[in-house]
Amino acid sequence: MEKINTLNHIAIIMDGNRRWAKGKGLDPKLGHKEGADNLERIAKFANEKGLKYLTVYAFSTENWKRAEDEVKALMFLMQSYLDSFFKRADKSDIRIKVLGDIKKLSAGLQNTINKVMEKTENNEGLTLNIAFNYGGRDEIVKAVKKIAIAAKSDEINIDDITEELVSNNLYTAGQPDPDLLIRTSGEMRTSNYLPWQLVYSEFLWVDKHWPDFSGEDLLLAVEEYNKRTRKFGAN
Repeated sequence: MEKINTLNHIAIIMDGNRRWAKGKGLDPKLGHKEGADNLERIAKFANEKGLKYLTVYAFSTENWKRAEDEVKALMFLMQSYLDSFFKRADKSDIRIKVLGDIKKLSAGLQNTINKVMEKTENNEGLTLNIAFNYGGRDEIVKAVKKIAIAAKSDEINIDDITEELVSNNLYTAGQPDPDLLIRTSGEMRTSNYLPWQLVYSEFLWVDKHWPDFSGEDLLLAVEEYNKRTRKFGAN
């Protein structure tokens, strides 16, 4: 397969970093580090193969419940990844968007996120959506609140509220819904990830931890997608 051209948008739940580390007798933080390195490899590969959108689940609103040192490590990895990407953004032609409530992050990380998104906004290759401090239900609640404020101020009428209007108030506004969801590490649940956007996506569960997921695995996932028939509720 030379190019990924049978679908536009792949979503991935990057699961298994800690289990990967445990299996090798390593600190869980090293698993997250290898997971971040692998994201860079997969994003570069997907861009080279012509994929338009890749959305990855990096940190959920529920992940704050993890051990403090692990949360700190994840924040540090996000900062380091974006700092590194900022230095070579012009070479990759990848557009970075961060999906989630970034206002709850440190001021320094917020600044880095905004800086990278601004610098890459006109890039024309892959759009890499990084879901960070993201929760699917929280995203929908925020969209509903924005719509309610518009209705209260008479900017819109109740009859103006449509599926399209809701979609246009989500973090992914202006993007196609994912054609395919991949979850690594063998787990079979969506974990509050893109509940609005995934309603007609094809799901694929991969029995590999995220650090071991390769470009070849991505192509195999696309091949499996190509064997399926999407009916969107039709017979």
